[in-house]
Amino acid sequence: MRNVIYGLTLAMLAAARLAGGAPPEAPVRLLQGRDLFALQVVTDPQIRPDGTVVAYVRTGYDIMTDRPRSSIWLVDVASGAQTPLVSGSGSHSSLSWSPDGKRLAYVSSENGRAQLYLRWISTGETAQLTDLTDSPANLAWAPDGRSIAFTLFTPDEKSKLGDAPAKPEGATWAAPLEVITDVTYRTDAAGYLKPGYTHAFVVSAEGGAPRQLSFGAFNEGGPLSWSADGHFLIMSGNRDENWRREPLHTELYQVALADSAMSALTKGTGPHDAPAASPDGRQIAYLGFEDHLLSYQDSHLYVMARNGGAAHVLGESLDRSIESARWAHDSKSLYIEYVDKAVTTVARVALDGSIQPLARGLSGAELDRPYTGGEFSVAANGAVAYTGGSAERPSELWVAYQGRSRQLTHLNDNLFADKTLGRVQSLAVQSSFDQKPIDAWLVMPPNFEPTKKYPLILEIHGGPFASYGALFSTDDQLYAAAGYVVAFANPRGSTSYGEAFAGLIHHDYPSHDYDDLMSVVDAAIARGFVDPERLYVTGGSGGGVLTAWIVGRNDRFRAAATQKPVINWTSEVLTTDAYTFMPKYWFAKAPWEDPESYWKYSPLSLVGCVSTPTLVIVGDQDFRTPASDAEQYYQALQLRQVPTALVKVPGASHGGLAARPSQSAAKASAILAWFDRYGKKAAMIDATGEGGRPPSARSSAQVCGARALTP
Repeated sequence: MRNVIYGLTLAMLAAARLAGGAPPEAPVRLLQGRDLFALQVVTDPQIRPDGTVVAYVRTGYDIMTDRPRSSIWLVDVASGAQTPLVSGSGSHSSLSWSPDGKRLAYVSSENGRAQLYLRWISTGETAQLTDLTDSPANLAWAPDGRSIAFTLFTPDEKSKLGDAPAKPEGATWAAPLEVITDVTYRTDAAGYLKPGYTHAFVVSAEGGAPRQLSFGAFNEGGPLSWSADGHFLIMSGNRDENWRREPLHTELYQVALADSAMSALTKGTGPHDAPAASPDGRQIAYLGFEDHLLSYQDSHLYVMARNGGAAHVLGESLDRSIESARWAHDSKSLYIEYVDKAVTTVARVALDGSIQPLARGLSGAELDRPYTGGEFSVAANGAVAYTGGSAERPSELWVAYQGRSRQLTHLNDNLFADKTLGRVQSLAVQSSFDQKPIDAWLVMPPNFEPTKKYPLILEIHGGPFASYGALFSTDDQLYAAAGYVVAFANPRGSTSYGEAFAGLIHHDYPSHDYDDLMSVVDAAIARGFVDPERLYVTGGSGGGVLTAWIVGRNDRFRAAATQKPVINWTSEVLTTDAYTFMPKYWFAKAPWEDPESYWKYSPLSLVGCVSTPTLVIVGDQDFRTPASDAEQYYQALQLRQVPTALVKVPGASHGGLAARPSQSAAKASAILAWFDRYGKKAAMIDATGEGGRPPSARSSAQVCGARALTP
């Protein structure tokens, strides 16, 4: 009987194979959407104070739930040997070593709600320290290792207006009214907010009830820092009377552990954030700038005396925005992170302002597009642990020490061993507007042949105050695998090239960033392998704005895909979660005070000129550039009978449009299908130009109507 069953099983398997087609005879060499589930990234690298071990969070993706999964690993710096520390269900984050390096604190939701846990490294024992109703964040050990501070959301009563009639027992009624009175009542990441405030707490490292340290109808933020004597906790917050309408005006405060007495350490226009008390107890470093109501300002590193007073800028000559700062163990210098011409760098800045770069090539955890970023930590001996990546690999764990950098993890080597990726190369560009140099790159199709001519996708970053770099991008690699050359760039307004370069679009966006991007396309065509009759354009957020602006200015692109765009600045400002910021900093006036400027910079003002088939993509939970803007553009295109389609990504916020692998892959596939529909699949032609079609009657310099000539 057993043999009969075995024979039937083999027959069924054979039939299944026949029904499903022949199995592959070789690896699939090109990157595919399904491969996104196999990617892994390193985040939150925390080096032990003695520099011998690094703890990090390893993030991968569960193909059955379509969500990220995380685990905590230890890496021996000398040998590179890895040890899993915390895995299983739930998420794990916010790693923090005790001052003696014997314990690791972290936040985990392995048992449901996110709680603070402590791991004893030598014994492997783990204890849950808290039983909180919300997730703790911004962990900070006291200098003596006996306490851990953190921030926590504390609920408040909901607003009420009038009274509903009494509900009869057992009745089924509609949900009660929701009354909203707060200025900030929703954010893109969190959606509609529960009423309440974020405050600082402290808990014993041996467990017990956490104690609230800060109070009132205000919010405090991290990172938190302890005074060297352990008597005070230092944090940032905004306790001005009008704080709800002044989102940037944060100051530094200290709260006494003994009695929760709070006092301000800085006074200015802000923002003043990210305090870090020096180990010797004499100084406090922090990040920020004095607010001049500009749409972009670099964040500077300040140092002041421990008890407040006049602060001075450290490393003022750098002209780059400082992303984070940490004191050296001897209090004689600080380690800082900044992005310099699209390369994220860790450097040491001495108290005299001199700067010494230590590690370059950091990268962040964002996978879909090549944004600059990264994280780092520093040991007492000066060893720096950081996340580093390249155009071919997502973020891995690296350590820099005594002038040498070493890669400690290789999480994606197996995935890419059988893959041929698109090669990334730099592209020299000068803007046609004023001949400014513009950093740009090309992603070449795998197995690129220079005698062929390829279609090109111009892919534009968001922000607009952000920067791309020569870093790994699933979107760009999927486009390249489909046979496209992909161009991406940092036009004016991009960060990492100095405050003046970013400020070129202050109260003037979109404007000559358009010229920069058209110059990128022209430079790519001049290389000889791009077919000028098969050009396509896409971008997200600020890149979505520019995509819609471009197709309103010219018809040189066969098709476009504008992702999570702003289309109408008036409706955007009045529906975005950043509505207290945008009118004041990006326009100087409210929409009803200067409707002409809002309309002048709205891509909707050019929709009458659009003839390019344009796909519109947005997350249905986007509260930064809400779906209503995307829908305006879709309906306007429909009214004009321009070929269009609206793609909504269910459950996706603005920042989370590509957070789930299935949606990220499907979005890229939808864009490729749209572009393929409009000419990409035309036969590849060689460099002689045979097989091409006549050039369009309208040159790239021409635009639609007098309105479009002046941005």
